[in-house]
Amino acid sequence: MSTHTFVSDPHGEYQTFSRILSQTTGHLHMVGDVFDRGPRPDLIMDSLGALNPDSFDIQWGNHDILWMGAAAGQDGCIANVVRICARYANLDVLEDIYGMDLGPLYDFASTAYQSDPCAGFGLKGGKDRDPQTIRSCEQVQKAMAIIQFKVEAALITQNPGFGLDDRNLLGAIDPGTFTITLDEVTYPLTDTVFPTVDWQDPYALTPEEAQVVAYLHQQFTQCARLQEHMRVFLDNGSLYKKEGDLLLFHACVPLNPDGSLKETELFGQRLKGRALFDAVDAYVRDAFLQTDPAARKRGLDLVWYLWLGPGSPLFAKSKMATFELYLIADKAARKEVKNPFYTLLDKTEGRSALDEVFQDFGMDPQRSRIICGHTPVKLKDGESAIKAQGRVIIVDGGMSAAYQSTTGAGGMVLTMTQPDSTPQAPGQPQSSLTLSILEPSQDNASKNAAGSNANTFEALRLQRTIQVPAL
Repeated sequence: MSTHTFVSDPHGEYQTFSRILSQTTGHLHMVGDVFDRGPRPDLIMDSLGALNPDSFDIQWGNHDILWMGAAAGQDGCIANVVRICARYANLDVLEDIYGMDLGPLYDFASTAYQSDPCAGFGLKGGKDRDPQTIRSCEQVQKAMAIIQFKVEAALITQNPGFGLDDRNLLGAIDPGTFTITLDEVTYPLTDTVFPTVDWQDPYALTPEEAQVVAYLHQQFTQCARLQEHMRVFLDNGSLYKKEGDLLLFHACVPLNPDGSLKETELFGQRLKGRALFDAVDAYVRDAFLQTDPAARKRGLDLVWYLWLGPGSPLFAKSKMATFELYLIADKAARKEVKNPFYTLLDKTEGRSALDEVFQDFGMDPQRSRIICGHTPVKLKDGESAIKAQGRVIIVDGGMSAAYQSTTGAGGMVLTMTQPDSTPQAPGQPQSSLTLSILEPSQDNASKNAAGSNANTFEALRLQRTIQVPAL
């Protein structure tokens, strides 16, 4: 018998991940999102990098791809990474763990936003930090958000095929009333203090902002440890993987509302399904490996698009509502509509949509399953991780503390045991799939992993196990 273990979305939650890893036998499939939210993504990457390369693989997550872009020097990705770290009071990941000197950024933010209350830029994490740290993170978060809007405006202009013109919102602000009109609805802004915005040229970086961008670019691209971790992603990772009858990817295969494969334009090519996945994988590698400057820039810009583009197989939403999240109070304006891949899973028309997906990837629709993560399953509300009559299994159970209030769990582990030679004839035994749902991490903190059963993850305190029905 051989064993495969599937884990997704640890988001820096090393303690739980390390216990899972210590009890894992056979092959490990890391289905994306090592980075952001939690405190120690570096230790997860160290653990993966120490494994036999033949014993694990990674499917890149949207947060992973963002950090990959930042490490490769994509300034839009860098702005997003730093902003998110500040939002979750996680700047020490950059400073203490990766050894970056953020002094010039702190100096700029504290000067430019010295008397700014930073309304709308409160933290999502780190509320237990001292007031000075909280204030500093709020200032950095706002400084990086404004820089992000400006840097991304240039990327949108340079890449009209991405179709993101409607996300250039900073210049749509009416500076006389501090309102913005979206879809014929006018909204007041939650923040009216913009000391670095020239309303005659709103997307122009100030000289000080340009210096911050250049400095952060240097910090990310010259960080040896970060580059080492990105090499693990490149060497053992990919956008997707076929493992027998299983199709592994982090988020989704973009679909149209009718369930057909959605086309995405990439530099003049309209691609969908497996062709889209293969092209994206190649462009990501170009961002790191291409020696031709133009080809490398296409790769870098595509990595940024993967983070927030509606046609991205890693984003899977209609828009990235960062601007609205910070500056518009009305939740209707902030709504990010999920790709139909998710809404069709448990509908009748979803069966034919999944049939097309499997066929497009060269797989038998009658035998195949998708294993993915990305969307925390609301287990506490009765949502099932097993979708579409067992043809899709979402293994994001909220391993990171940031998501445990959503899921009511501390993560999921999917274990597959199968005969050494996979049976093909009808009626022969199929692989066995067991889904282990873990208690939230705070309940696991004092539990000793030593001596536990490798197949039941007892040291992590199970809420329950679910035997996945055969197809």
